[in-house]
Amino acid sequence: MKISRILSHAKINLALNITGKKKSLHKIESIISFIELHDVISISKNESNYHQITYYGKFSKNLSKNNTVKKLFQILDKMSLLNGKKFKVKIKKNIPQEAGLGGGSMNAANVLNYLIKKKFVKIGQQRIKKICNLIGSDVILGTNLSSRILLSNDKIIEFYGCPKYFSLLVKPNFGCSTKKIYSSVRKFSKPQFNQPKKKMFSLKYLINQKNALEEIALKKYPKLKKLKSFLVETNNPIFVRMTGSGSTIIAYYNSFINCKLAKAKIRRKYKNYWSIVSKTI
Repeated sequence: MKISRILSHAKINLALNITGKKKSLHKIESIISFIELHDVISISKNESNYHQITYYGKFSKNLSKNNTVKKLFQILDKMSLLNGKKFKVKIKKNIPQEAGLGGGSMNAANVLNYLIKKKFVKIGQQRIKKICNLIGSDVILGTNLSSRILLSNDKIIEFYGCPKYFSLLVKPNFGCSTKKIYSSVRKFSKPQFNQPKKKMFSLKYLINQKNALEEIALKKYPKLKKLKSFLVETNNPIFVRMTGSGSTIIAYYNSFINCKLAKAKIRRKYKNYWSIVSKTI
């Protein structure tokens, strides 16, 4: 039985604005990249009459039984797109939960990509988008590894050859509930990324941007505010910003050495916090 290995990279929001609300979801625009940090997915055909999905690794505890990959297979079976085929999936979780890194959503996106690439599933872009949206609003972002800008009308513009940044990710010993953070949104801004350009991935542009969810998260969790203040003063980062709805705070550096030195200081100051040096890809 041939086993395929897939790297499911973490997604980060370099900038994020909230431009309104539609039904139960908020309208957002975001400058998005992926980093070297990844989960590892092993997938093969299963000879039994059911899908087998298991998780292991540091961040595999307390995962919902109704996880994103299970949802994906339920949808594909309901749509009769797998022609009765069943799969065995093992996922090593290196990406923490409730971190704003899209770990679960990217897992589902990468499994769907694999099934399409290997022609187990034959569908067009419209159906891909429909399936992704049924799992989660950000799953569609993981169907391509390019840097991208998500517009407030849900259109995605892809960019290649964007600048690379060393990044120090720090997650405190608690997570942020996406639902709770978004439920506290009271202010909307006018769309700023409606004319997307590659220069939006430049330092000059990113430094002057923000994550609109960050102010909410920092008020709800004072420890996040203290963490960010510490990172701002640690080895001259280019900028420091929360990703997604948190709780991960990321400090961006031009220098790998400064990134590593900053991590050492974080480890001394916040012994119980998770931290890792990575890089945008």
